[in-house]
Amino acid sequence: MGFFLEVVLGGLMAGVLYSLVALGFVLIFKASGVFNFAQGAMVLFAALAMARLAEWLPPMLGIDSVLLGNLIAFAVAVAVMIAVAWAIERLVLRPLVNQEGITLLMATLGVAYFLDGFGQTIWGSDIYQINLGISKDPLLVLDNVFEGGILLNRDDIAATFIAAALVAVLAIFFQKTATGRALRAVADDHQAAQSIGIPLNRIWVIVWSVAGFVALVAGMVWGSKLGVQFSLAVLALKALPVVILGGFTSVPGAIVGGLIIGVGEKLSEVYLGPIIGGGLENWFAYVLALGFLLVRPQGLFGEKIIDRV
Repeated sequence: MGFFLEVVLGGLMAGVLYSLVALGFVLIFKASGVFNFAQGAMVLFAALAMARLAEWLPPMLGIDSVLLGNLIAFAVAVAVMIAVAWAIERLVLRPLVNQEGITLLMATLGVAYFLDGFGQTIWGSDIYQINLGISKDPLLVLDNVFEGGILLNRDDIAATFIAAALVAVLAIFFQKTATGRALRAVADDHQAAQSIGIPLNRIWVIVWSVAGFVALVAGMVWGSKLGVQFSLAVLALKALPVVILGGFTSVPGAIVGGLIIGVGEKLSEVYLGPIIGGGLENWFAYVLALGFLLVRPQGLFGEKIIDRV
């Protein structure tokens, strides 16, 4: 029983990391109605910015404290991601207002390739580390209940609390604020939102800035856990099945979908892998997402589209 709980908890922790990336996909889709293929590149770009700024700024400013250096680097990285969001809106999205969804989709694909190359040019292409001050030693819990106890990763525990805080803040933002309601209106119909005075360009800058902030948080957590390397952009694609399960328009759905996929991956790899072969963890999420597309394409928490004739 102890081993089973350890596998389940490990899956939940991994699912939270997927959910952090999926939140960025959901935010962009809610505001623009298009799937943002650049989110993985944004995670990588943000993680590179954080890692390099944390390396450069403390010596320049004469700071010895790791915590203070990380806080300053984080603040500057947030400013960088807001500047990236502004540039994307001004140079890419603004000329494409009221265009077809496929046009915006291809635009985000172009942004993804640009950020990959631009990030490598500015920040470098080596593997970098982000030190968040979290011990890498696993945490042993419930050792008085189960023989040998249960081992948990401290990075994953921190990510769980961060994701929970982000979801709470974003849910309140979308449901209770005027800007959040404007974001939902823009997602429903760009032209109708503009006709009632909602500034589309400002809304897109806000939502891309928020998505950039989420990408920075996700990049910091992933970078602290695995190191900042260009495989992070590919790893972020694991968030695609998450948003399919949870729903493209649901912030809580991104979390629930991530938890389902995280637990499913771990359980299938541990219990089914020895029977049918290894590698289940690599494709389980996509097969599960395919099944959801056939049965419930809007996802668990997505809004069902009803066309009236």
